[in-house]
Amino acid sequence: MNNPLVSIIVPVYNVQNSVARCLESICAQTWKDIEVILVNDGSRDESFSICEQFREKDPRIVLVDKSNSGVSETRNCGMSLARGKYVQFVDSDDYLDPDFTERLVTAAEANNADLVIAPYWMVIPANSSKATQALENLQENLGIDTEKKPDDIREYGFLPEGIYDRDTFALRLMEKPASFFYSVLWNKLYRRDILADHHLQFTSEVRWAEDLVFNLEYILYANVFVSISKAGYHYVQNPQSICHTQINLASIVQNKLQVFRYYKELYTKLGLYDQVQPQLYKFLTAFSENAYPSGSPQKIIMDMANHWGFGVLDASDKEKKHKTEPDA
Repeated sequence: MNNPLVSIIVPVYNVQNSVARCLESICAQTWKDIEVILVNDGSRDESFSICEQFREKDPRIVLVDKSNSGVSETRNCGMSLARGKYVQFVDSDDYLDPDFTERLVTAAEANNADLVIAPYWMVIPANSSKATQALENLQENLGIDTEKKPDDIREYGFLPEGIYDRDTFALRLMEKPASFFYSVLWNKLYRRDILADHHLQFTSEVRWAEDLVFNLEYILYANVFVSISKAGYHYVQNPQSICHTQINLASIVQNKLQVFRYYKELYTKLGLYDQVQPQLYKFLTAFSENAYPSGSPQKIIMDMANHWGFGVLDASDKEKKHKTEPDA
């Protein structure tokens, strides 16, 4: 097997407490032929300084410093610099198992894959809630020794190991249309020639589903999809992220309907829209328990969707079910 170069793109923004762990896990990958493209998006803390320290130690690191413009433009900047056969995305508060990149590339090379997807670990820090942090601080100030609780780690993966064509992959996606597993970037490996040939970019049109929109566009141009069975990416849930701090009913409704348009466009082009129309309701009405305000937005979403002519059925005609895995 050749040793194709893998471009690992890492957007960096105010992550001084986690970026070192992230970069250590990337630099320690058993697949050595990588370039690590760090794009600092105008961080106001010590993130850039930490990245500089890693660049001095590892010549595979490319470091870019730019003014703040958001994660979509930051990733686009990273893609414009990428030289590898494959592109991998990593978020700077997460970390990888040492052999994760190698397993992705091995599967891609063995099957001439256009996309490789893997299960992932969700890490919920033990002190992630404000109440828990306050209690721990109080106990520390009082000199009370307490046993540190372990992080809550859960594995998610919804596609059995195997090789899939485009239509089959798209139909399996519709079984979990609001899932992180299908919508995010960081549990996947992409071919750079597909990204370049079709000028695929991240859009800032949607507020917190840029990854999903990107993946829906990529599916149109990919033919061979490979699912591997072993998780290797640790997604650390951050209570300060946009999905936890800036979600309200209005933004949920707007975002869901915007993304629905991309879903409808993809499945119409694939000739599968009539077949998946019932499953799309699951996307429109699926919300994680910690990502939406009290009260149910489903009725509002369905009314607006029907008013705008999206052609979905009335909510009373479909099964209503919440997800336990977080929404995209």
